[in-house]
Amino acid sequence: MNTLQSIMSIGTVLLVGSFALISGCDSAGSVFELKSPDIPKVIDASNFVQNVDHPLWPLLVGMTWRYESNTIDGLEVTEVEVLSDRRIVQGVSAMVVRDQVFLEGELIEDTFDWYAQDKSGNVWYVGEDSKEYRNGVVVSTAGSWESGVSGARAGIYMYASPKVGDLYYQEYFEGEAEDVGEVLAINQSVTVPSGSFMECVQIRDTTPLQPDVLEHKYFCPGVGTVLTIDLKANNLRDELVLFATPQP
Repeated sequence: MNTLQSIMSIGTVLLVGSFALISGCDSAGSVFELKSPDIPKVIDASNFVQNVDHPLWPLLVGMTWRYESNTIDGLEVTEVEVLSDRRIVQGVSAMVVRDQVFLEGELIEDTFDWYAQDKSGNVWYVGEDSKEYRNGVVVSTAGSWESGVSGARAGIYMYASPKVGDLYYQEYFEGEAEDVGEVLAINQSVTVPSGSFMECVQIRDTTPLQPDVLEHKYFCPGVGTVLTIDLKANNLRDELVLFATPQP
């Protein structure tokens, strides 16, 4: 989730069965319900492969992405890179992606995300090491988690074949990291500074820990995320401005 969020109430909390429903509206006025899906199952290391080659989230060592967003606090730049490092999580050899966020040139967040792909082609998010900075000093590590530690469990980052209506935890560490994804649409077209893309998947990101958070993300073939729209911050766009793959 974007670290800069606009705070606003979005409805009445109703407890129904084993999950919470929160009624609210997106920027277009359509009503939605914030749902908590089933808690992810424990991962089985024997069911995973070495690389992540999902068309909507391809991870090749050396790939880089640069995103820019004009926030109320200034220009926010996010730089993402697939590292050659590996992280062993519950016996799974996960790929490491570094995600650095700068506000007006100053580092405000530095995160190492860990991803792995199972034999069916689903991409799992198995943990992260996240630090928030202020004036060059670490002020928080909140949100850091690792599957298998203190009850945390890996979540689905991208299904092998996303379908409209898919609802899933992207990460699950109770009370700390509970991001939820929901597939809203497929075959979407998106234009950002880096280019125009087709056959993209649109995903709504929410979390029961922050019901004021509501983002739409667009994942496009061969690239991954190209656009994030923060609907609670006047449709603030975080756009892909540069994507590069390593030269052979």
